[in-house]
Amino acid sequence: MQRVKALIKARHSFQTLRFLSHQRCFSAQPNYAAYNDFQDQVLVEGRAKSRAAILNRPFALNSLTTSMASRLKKLYESWEENPDIGFVIMKGNGRAFCSGVDAVALYHLLNEGKVEDCKRFFETLYKFVYLQGTYLKPHVAILDGITMGCGGGISLPGMFHLVTDKTVFAHPESQLGFHPDSGASFYLSRLPGYLGECLALTGEKLNGVEMIACGLATHYCLNARLSWVEECLGNMMNDDPTVIESSLAQYGDLVYPDRSSILHRIETIDKCFCHDTIEEIIDSLENGAAGAYDDWCRTVLRKMKEASPLSLKVTLRSIREGRFQSLDQCLAREYRMSLAAISKQVSNDFSEGVRARLVDKDFAPKWDPPRVEEVSKDMVEYYFTPLGELEPELLLPTALREPYI
Repeated sequence: MQRVKALIKARHSFQTLRFLSHQRCFSAQPNYAAYNDFQDQVLVEGRAKSRAAILNRPFALNSLTTSMASRLKKLYESWEENPDIGFVIMKGNGRAFCSGVDAVALYHLLNEGKVEDCKRFFETLYKFVYLQGTYLKPHVAILDGITMGCGGGISLPGMFHLVTDKTVFAHPESQLGFHPDSGASFYLSRLPGYLGECLALTGEKLNGVEMIACGLATHYCLNARLSWVEECLGNMMNDDPTVIESSLAQYGDLVYPDRSSILHRIETIDKCFCHDTIEEIIDSLENGAAGAYDDWCRTVLRKMKEASPLSLKVTLRSIREGRFQSLDQCLAREYRMSLAAISKQVSNDFSEGVRARLVDKDFAPKWDPPRVEEVSKDMVEYYFTPLGELEPELLLPTALREPYI
């Protein structure tokens, strides 16, 4: 514990100087292959009154890289300034909208000692999320297929979110030794009751109908009708949000969650996840599983016990703080948390979680600490401590772009 306290204190006083080595290309010719690959990861479709950004890494379920986040930010900034463009669309190529960050790429960067490259990724991503959340033009995100992790962050802060019968939404970060980020602590904390805590701590999935019902999505249509929706949007000459909303609604369906939906367990969720500590939440789930022979409680309990104990405690505090913060405040805090996770000063859980679930796939992570009871307050506090003078905080243009409250 003394080591953790010393680390927190050190953030305010000094940091170890790092001498970074960068690989250089001494060729006199520009690397066009790398540039083309960078361009191909996010494609652009020009429409009469709009532009569409298409995430194009289908082989990796459109997981996000630094170059993709950077390109999205530049495109959106230029489109916002272009008076000929009335609104913007985002969608994914293949069976996923966006499966989250490319965690495996970050894992390899950390193993190679390229921590600064990881920091740059989070900084670029969070700045784009803030741009998305304060965008001045109507935005339509088509969440057809897998939408996980930061896939929510790059889409849900916008104006319209269209989901389909193929949509699968989840935040499995705690199972990877990380935390729901990219603004997740902002929008998950605003879900009904304690549903946000449940989704963040367990990685439970929502389908498109459930996203509509709990307010995460604005419109629903069948995947079979999606081509009609896109054709309609592509032909639109009006950028009035009410007209866009009506156009999306005309292809919609009146849908309700089925009997097995997690939303029908909202009373149980509120009863179990309203507590102040992870220990109390686990006790409540154990009592529910034992008393009512509830299979759902047992399943959720198993998922929580498979997650990183440190991540569970960090995530719970993040959601609770996010409930009273604006989008920019949530992103600034999540940036500190992400830097703490990749620093490995308190724990190596992020790298270990990615190794176990995505690299070696032995599904047997060795969490540190291994039990919830062994996670101290000082360990958790380290993730929320303001960064030191030599480690800049996340700077967002709040003076120019007013954040949501």
